[in-house]
Amino acid sequence: MLSLQTPGKPAHRTEGPLVIRAVHARRMQRAFRCLPWSIYAADPAWVPPLQLERRMHLSPKNPYFAHAEARFWLACRNGRPVGRISAQVDRLHLERYRDQTGFFGMLEAEDNPETFGALLGTAEGWLRSRGMTEVRGPFNLSVNQECGTLVSGFHTPPVAMMGHARPYVGRRIEQCGYRGVKDLLAYIIDAGFRHSPAMKTIIRRTRKHFNTRTIRKTAFQDDLKAIRRIFNDAWSGNWGFVPFTRDEFDHLGKDLKLLVDPAYIRIAEADGVPAAFMVVLPNLNEAIRDLDGRLLPFGWLKLLWRLKVRGPRTARIPLMGVVRRHQGTLLGAAMAYRLIGELQEIALDRGLQQVELSWILEDNIGMRSIIEDIGGSVYKTYRIYTKSL
Repeated sequence: MLSLQTPGKPAHRTEGPLVIRAVHARRMQRAFRCLPWSIYAADPAWVPPLQLERRMHLSPKNPYFAHAEARFWLACRNGRPVGRISAQVDRLHLERYRDQTGFFGMLEAEDNPETFGALLGTAEGWLRSRGMTEVRGPFNLSVNQECGTLVSGFHTPPVAMMGHARPYVGRRIEQCGYRGVKDLLAYIIDAGFRHSPAMKTIIRRTRKHFNTRTIRKTAFQDDLKAIRRIFNDAWSGNWGFVPFTRDEFDHLGKDLKLLVDPAYIRIAEADGVPAAFMVVLPNLNEAIRDLDGRLLPFGWLKLLWRLKVRGPRTARIPLMGVVRRHQGTLLGAAMAYRLIGELQEIALDRGLQQVELSWILEDNIGMRSIIEDIGGSVYKTYRIYTKSL
């Protein structure tokens, strides 16, 4: 019998034999989603995710599953869940890289080497049975969603669509034979940052060479299509890149339309063609932190008021990009700087105080230089691990 953990209440740690169970039945799916409530019961920095959003994320209707296969497992002691993991094979990744690499994700567990070893070993075995020769992760579930294990910056809460972890997780993964392969950086910056001399000069010299605008309500789908084209081109040379499919970006667009003021989505056009964009996402985690994952009976009213009336004081820039032909050029830097400056004005007008820019690859020197030039500093690091199977 599986003992479900009620969200908001810590699990009682008990000794006993460890059993790994595949997640199939609805009852086990709920246990899988609810496990973090016990892992993070004593962690004041953790933000309980919305249960509704987690159900949608793991639903077969998630467009990610149109090109990927996944399996899920729970680790249990005396019938009580103490860990979880997923394993994924993404056909788009295999078609692009032909490297027989599979992925693990959704990893949460008690601080016990046996639990981590059993969970990762189970995921590895399934990936090996699918012909994979390397495993990489964590990805929850894709490189275009939550990535990496938090390895620094544990004492501040994660912003929207970014993960959190206990300090022991990275160490336990490494004890299972994994090594870090890439770090993803989260920068923080005060909304009232001062424009650097370089930023002012570059914007002034290139002002006549491009124009900027907000996303158009009357042509939202056309602009969403342009943003997807820019993103897939801009990021195509980055480590681990897998393109957004049309269905995935349409799914993301529905969330943006619901949660994001159109003024927070800006596009730069060079010679009349969209060539760069930037999105500011109000920090949903700030608004849901005390809801314990529930929208009923009154959580949705609090959420609506906090997002639409009071407004969050923090935000994240989760999506940005400059097409490759302009990367490393004065015009490319100018478009990035100008979008940042214009979005800063809007952010200050709406009462934002701090903005996270994430995630940024550790070796993306161009973007890191722009962020650091305007006063941004790294305050969280997420690590991707790899292992040969």
